[in-house]
Amino acid sequence: MNLTEIYLQKCAEIIEKVKAQQNKIAIAASWFAHSILSGRIVHAFGSGHSRIMVEEMWPRYGSFPGFNPIVELSLTYHNNVVGANGQRQAMFLENVPGLAERILRNFALDKKDTALIISSSGCNIVPIEMAEIFQQKGIKVVAIITGEHSKAGTSKRSDGKKLSDFANLVIDTGAPAGDSMIKIDGLETPVSPGSTVGGVMIINSIKAEVARLLTEAGQPPKVLTAACVVGTEKATALFEAAYDEHAHRMAELYKNAGKAE
Repeated sequence: MNLTEIYLQKCAEIIEKVKAQQNKIAIAASWFAHSILSGRIVHAFGSGHSRIMVEEMWPRYGSFPGFNPIVELSLTYHNNVVGANGQRQAMFLENVPGLAERILRNFALDKKDTALIISSSGCNIVPIEMAEIFQQKGIKVVAIITGEHSKAGTSKRSDGKKLSDFANLVIDTGAPAGDSMIKIDGLETPVSPGSTVGGVMIINSIKAEVARLLTEAGQPPKVLTAACVVGTEKATALFEAAYDEHAHRMAELYKNAGKAE
């Protein structure tokens, strides 16, 4: 097989690993749907590359309100790579104790909320502390990690605890330790990661199950949909309604921020 075939074969193996976790996906979806039906929200967080999974959940075509995408630019803005706002700073900041608390201080959390934390390694401090704080608030945490990578890695926390230690439910992307899946003769290090493949499949599987549960409960979601599917007028109406609903849900988090629980 050529390298493309090898990579696609490994992606097919990831599909099977995700498929084997359908029960966990269903549980996560039920928790998230309950939060949304209760008028609350699902907090989604990922630092670094994991922001991709957060934005895959919401907002984009085929997604719907009910999620609070917490994407901190200081932890995720990699365009410059080096220099101001570069990767070195972002990787440093995602291991600064206390930053998670400062981020979550912006919101009024509620036990009806749920949380989705994505970290392939599960070893960086900010996502770990995010999950820890959510659990302290009585909020269920779903973690998406790469199991083999997390097991092989070393936590940046002094107590050695990882994201999985503060998760009520852990779903595995199915990628290998180190993430990259292709070895090339003459090249010392592997290339072509796989965690995004598994992560995006998990995100969209959960999304589909949540949409089903909301619809069955009589509250079908307002899905961002392309004009080529529903026509310009309907697409515009859906966009406006979805963004309005998101604003109203977020307003609840902001107006009570800092108030005693």
